[in-house]
Amino acid sequence: MRLRAVIIIGAGLLASACVRIVPEGPQVAVPPTATTTPAPSATPLPAPVPATAGLLGLAAGPSVGSLAFDEADATGALASFRESCPKLLARGDVSGMTRTADWSATCAAAATWRGPARDFFSSQFEAVQVGDGRAFATGYFEPEIAGSRTPRPGYEQPVYAIPGDLVRAWPADVPEAERTGRAPLGRYDETGAFVPYFERAEIMAGALADSAPVIAWAADPVEFFFLQIQGSGMIRQPDGTVMRIGYAGQNGREYTAIGRSMREAGMIGDGTPYPTSMQGIIAYIRANPDKGREVMNLNKSWIFFRELTTDGPLGALEVPVRGRSSVAVDPNYVTMGAPVFLDMERNEADGLWIAQDTGGAIKGANRFDTFWGNGAEAREIAGAMSSSGRALILVPRGTLAFHGVK
Repeated sequence: MRLRAVIIIGAGLLASACVRIVPEGPQVAVPPTATTTPAPSATPLPAPVPATAGLLGLAAGPSVGSLAFDEADATGALASFRESCPKLLARGDVSGMTRTADWSATCAAAATWRGPARDFFSSQFEAVQVGDGRAFATGYFEPEIAGSRTPRPGYEQPVYAIPGDLVRAWPADVPEAERTGRAPLGRYDETGAFVPYFERAEIMAGALADSAPVIAWAADPVEFFFLQIQGSGMIRQPDGTVMRIGYAGQNGREYTAIGRSMREAGMIGDGTPYPTSMQGIIAYIRANPDKGREVMNLNKSWIFFRELTTDGPLGALEVPVRGRSSVAVDPNYVTMGAPVFLDMERNEADGLWIAQDTGGAIKGANRFDTFWGNGAEAREIAGAMSSSGRALILVPRGTLAFHGVK
């Protein structure tokens, strides 16, 4: 999910929104000679490719029954696995680790399982190690901020939906022979030239004030900035009602991990009053508002939102992600919807997770981003989560034999 940063120093500051939804993108009028496609509302999952995970080598793990997870952990994972099964059975496995048909019997068993949840996993799965199995995990959460559906005093930060002029197209100066992959996101300026879309500093200065639809107004630009990094969240309105919003699209501009820049500039970290975490970054920005605005604008990326009616934020698998049960992965190495077992230095992250989300910086084998739900505790854990350890992927029995792994 989901524009994640390259270097993680606490989930909230450098790991941007894993959470993803996939509605239709906007249609706009463009010059007839241009080749364009609508701006997407989410980063699509890669098309199937040869088994990336297999290229690193697969090794048999210990028996699932010997792994250290308890019944409560397994119960939450089983509920999330059941929610994943319809999507799991309707898509290909980009990693090449499994075939869609491999999951049919396992999902059927999950639908009717009435015994201990731990027994479900130990009876239906075998453990696979990808590469050396050495894992790194961060965390993300669903923030809650104060806001309003309508503008009013004290609620002045617009929460934009996807603007109608955001499109994908090839700039005129890019030769036809070089137009490979997806066209970049941008807009057509007043001269008809295709240019990069407005960056964060321009949007904060009002570049979209008279054009983009607004679905809500936030009370605090700093809290909204971190909600954008998470990619989804809840807006608590003055009457106490809650509006859930989720990722709808992005402006196509580069994501900058402000925590890294702040640490290098000596704003946070050793020798400062501000720890190297999301909490430390927020404290610095609060204490230094002018410099804080400059720092936030280093991140040119801007996230657009839509209102959600689900009982949780949606992940890249298009099912709600659940606190302490859902994890973001790189789908080139982990089957989306598969259970993942983590054994990390931070014990909070130990146990079973279900791969239901992705993220721009969640790249490579054994790279994970754990989802912690919402509330103060979730914010605290996710903001400080940065842990090494080991990982195993759980796949239907017989997968190892299919790959010739003994």
